[in-house]
Amino acid sequence: MASAGTKPARAAHRRATRVEWPRLSKEKLLDLRLCDLDLRIEGTPIEDCVQELAKELESRGFAFRPHVWLSDEWFCPDGVPGFAVPFYLAHPRLKRLEQEFMLEVEGETPEECLKLMRHETGHALANAYRLHRRRDWQPHFGKSSQRYPQSYLPHPYSKRFVVHLENWYAQSHPDEDWAETFAVWLKPDSDWRNRYRGWPALKKLEYVDRLMGEIVGTRPLVRTRRRESPANRVRITLRKYYERKRTLYGAKRPEFLDRDLRRLFADGPARPDAETATRYLRRHRDEITAIVSRWTSEYRYRIDQVLKEMIRRCDELQLHVMRDDPAMKLETVAFLTRLVMDYLHSGRFRVRL
Repeated sequence: MASAGTKPARAAHRRATRVEWPRLSKEKLLDLRLCDLDLRIEGTPIEDCVQELAKELESRGFAFRPHVWLSDEWFCPDGVPGFAVPFYLAHPRLKRLEQEFMLEVEGETPEECLKLMRHETGHALANAYRLHRRRDWQPHFGKSSQRYPQSYLPHPYSKRFVVHLENWYAQSHPDEDWAETFAVWLKPDSDWRNRYRGWPALKKLEYVDRLMGEIVGTRPLVRTRRRESPANRVRITLRKYYERKRTLYGAKRPEFLDRDLRRLFADGPARPDAETATRYLRRHRDEITAIVSRWTSEYRYRIDQVLKEMIRRCDELQLHVMRDDPAMKLETVAFLTRLVMDYLHSGRFRVRL
């Protein structure tokens, strides 16, 4: 049997850990569970974005407000008029950890965070008013019951969908098409009537405009405050969280480029006037992507995504250019062409959901 002082001692240890974890080493921090971090939305930049979102909804006349909580990622559960925000946005130390492991922080800036919140609000509002059940919803967006694919292949030049989040996310599923269209409609000063003039997507925006006019002053049909997988109940460690996330999203992929990037560029001591590989690639970006597009018959948009990955990794490796001549440009074009063809044959141009 445990001694009488065991539980109080454990509670005191948890309280101390919650206060001190930002100062822990990376290895010790990774061994903590999400629930050990005692994170809150209050007093963080997330709260500022939630308040700004409320102002946008108020300006449209809505009484509806989605409830927001911290979890392991951005998502809106089925049937819930609220959405989750990833825990790492609640603290600068966790943002740095996310950047290190995933090479980006989704929703890091206020602009990006609000953009994602508008999207998730579209899902939450659809749940609150059961919009998917309306007969006039399906002709515009399709069946909400359609199974979510594991990945999708974007068509960058399609005008049937609005453009809001990256990777032409509206094309992935009818529910995402709805949420993206709503987000474009909600954004202040988006000027969507002119921006999408002549696009088939304009009919969806006009439908959203009419539909919101119907429900704006009405009370939601679903008013549950249920929170799914709140961060303060998630018992997975940060280490395991990133192991799973990197496997799911293929975040280790840039590491496989390192050997070839070091053959193309240099990572040793550089001359004072040596140009960085990042600057070199950006300077020749348009010319290089045009050549690769001509010989692969692939969209320049997708080629540019591969080039962005090259640029990001060159910056992390601090590579530089040893020479700037036609032969260097030819080698760069050949290397990018090989990467693009690899993406085509492996199916990696498909975007994972």
